[in-house]
Amino acid sequence: MKLLHIVATPRGLTSNTVRVSNVLLETLLEKYDDLTVKTLDLFKTDLPSVAGSNIESKYMLMTGQQLEESALTSWQQIEKSIAQFLDVDVYLLTVPMWNFGIPYALKYYIDAIVQPGYLFRYNEEGRPEGLVKGKKMICVTSRGGDYSTGPLQAFDFVESYLRTIFGFVGITDMHFFNAQPMDVSLDIRKAAYKKVIGEVRDYVAQSSWQFEAAAAILAMPEGIKPAPLLD
Repeated sequence: MKLLHIVATPRGLTSNTVRVSNVLLETLLEKYDDLTVKTLDLFKTDLPSVAGSNIESKYMLMTGQQLEESALTSWQQIEKSIAQFLDVDVYLLTVPMWNFGIPYALKYYIDAIVQPGYLFRYNEEGRPEGLVKGKKMICVTSRGGDYSTGPLQAFDFVESYLRTIFGFVGITDMHFFNAQPMDVSLDIRKAAYKKVIGEVRDYVAQSSWQFEAAAAILAMPEGIKPAPLLD
């Protein structure tokens, strides 16, 4: 069983979000002996370009054209990131709220991997179809205020966006742990942290995960042959 931990904060161990995610990971590893964890720290990773030749390659592939040799190497970096994303059973996203939304590094990563013909496609009727099936996603977020109810709830673009974009590619089994409010008095912050840690431990205790072996199969539109992935 494979888990990809996608870290979208530059604060490391000082991050409230990371602290919650670490408890979740420790609890999961205690319960599932066969679980392996790979961490992708988006603020420490050289992500592939989504502009330049790659944007041209994207539209060439969408229209059924073959890529020229000069464009293959760059596009293969996109494919490598997609393969890494597909080759797991569970995703853990560590995502603080920044200005009501997600950090820019996570948005950049999403723009790199959510490619037509790989994570989704359009059917004969022109309707989108997600290609990422049978996966789980856990999102750990932290927020300065409490966005669970009241007037601030409408400003929470973190959960709504993540549910939309990953639901679009086929991931519908999603669970959120939101540490909130965290930019308040120490007593309130401690209570909020204690609450979300309890939710995390209850979730793992009640879980019963079984997966078939994950495989990074790149689904390509008919007539398009992807270049071999780089090692």
